[in-house]
Amino acid sequence: MENFTMLQFFEWYYPGDGSLWEHLKNESGRLKSIGIDAVWLPPAQKGAAGGYSVGYDVYDIYDLGEFDQKGSVRTKYGTKQQLLEAVQAAKGAGLNVYVDVVLNHMGGAEEAEKVTVRKVNPENRNEFISEPYEIEAFTKFTFPGRQGKYSQFVWDWQCFSGVDHDNATGENAIFSIQNQYGEAWEDVVGNENGNFDYLMLDDIDTRNPAVRDELKRWGKWYHDTVGFNGMRLDAIKHISFDFYNDWLDHMRSETGEELFTVGEYWSYEVSLLLEYIEATAGRMSLFDAPLHNNLHEASVQGNSYDLTTIFDNTLVAANPDRAVTLVENHDTQPLQSLTQPVDYWFKPIGYALILLRESGYPCVFYPDLYGSKYTDKGDDGNDHEIILAPVGELESLLYARKHIAYGQQRDYFDHPNCIGWTREGDDEHENSGCAVVISNGEEGNKKMEIGQRHAGKVFVDYLGKHDAEITIGDDGWAEFYVRPGSVSVWAIKN
Repeated sequence: MENFTMLQFFEWYYPGDGSLWEHLKNESGRLKSIGIDAVWLPPAQKGAAGGYSVGYDVYDIYDLGEFDQKGSVRTKYGTKQQLLEAVQAAKGAGLNVYVDVVLNHMGGAEEAEKVTVRKVNPENRNEFISEPYEIEAFTKFTFPGRQGKYSQFVWDWQCFSGVDHDNATGENAIFSIQNQYGEAWEDVVGNENGNFDYLMLDDIDTRNPAVRDELKRWGKWYHDTVGFNGMRLDAIKHISFDFYNDWLDHMRSETGEELFTVGEYWSYEVSLLLEYIEATAGRMSLFDAPLHNNLHEASVQGNSYDLTTIFDNTLVAANPDRAVTLVENHDTQPLQSLTQPVDYWFKPIGYALILLRESGYPCVFYPDLYGSKYTDKGDDGNDHEIILAPVGELESLLYARKHIAYGQQRDYFDHPNCIGWTREGDDEHENSGCAVVISNGEEGNKKMEIGQRHAGKVFVDYLGKHDAEITIGDDGWAEFYVRPGSVSVWAIKN
């Protein structure tokens, strides 16, 4: 069995020049060669912000960069034709392609409508703080640039359960739309804010049978058009789990494909992730947000963080078969909604923790492979360009995952500042087997067993951090070393 790795092939600060699809087309072969097996693409639909939209302010789910809408034909990432060519190139190189599906909300409606609503308490959305009254909300989508091509469905106020702006008065609040499908919110997992169904913009009401049917038609059309292999589902914390059970069953039945799916339920409480997996009967994996939180905390606390607890209260520990592990993503980047960046010194350690262990499906983040730059205000009040370098060890860690991190795993999580584990290797992968040692403090060493199959073999640090050569004892044990605040991956010397 091969180790698989996915790459999030975008970031928040990717240039808005329409070049991403071409970039993927050109990079696909190299990505496969360095150990990437799947690419997660950003939302490909036209957003309310047109050609500048990152994609999460969905305007028209059928516009993949084909129609002159919202001031642009292409999306931030390119045209529909470029998208199709990029997916074809990626699949031709042996990569799986996962698309980002955003079905929680829509924005950028053409027409305002009179809508009956009740205001809710934002801290407890189950609590109404007004009687029903009428507001003016932009809830009617006509898509004049598309003119009914692919679908003639018209989205109006009956398709939504909430909005946050009254155009008549200019008031911003959370308004529950009083439609025929229920006067309150849809059922979601968790009780954050009472009920966190409403997130932003025009909140899609999946209790409306016409909406469900349209989203099923669209899903099949999207798959037939693009030919993706899997999906990343956005903001599932705010969407009815019942809807996704129905929709995923429909998608898999209609396409006849497994369609690997990972959902974004962003919570640091692993109990809620487990509850969601149970509510959806294991139909999807989830991102291990609690592990990301641990990595962030470890990176900012330095040697005061107890490394033996790094996997405590994580999804990969509780349900490894449904855990997609990550170091960072577009939402955790600096200045973003869930900003919790992992400090640069700790990133190689974080990647070793997700790439070289037997559990979890790791997801690498675009800037850690390619670098990134963004603008932030400095203390002087002026804008400053911040440049983030790629993680220099990442390609070596990817190679180690693909070729040597196999076989029985033995853990040595027995010191707060120095932990390690070994992978014994297997018969299917030549020269496989490795020993990993991590320190968040001083130089360290750890006596670990890697197996008698390696007796007498010489191991060196594959990352080149340490210059020692280690000979494995006849009993399969050896002492392995690590530099201060670093990670070493010991493997057979070629």
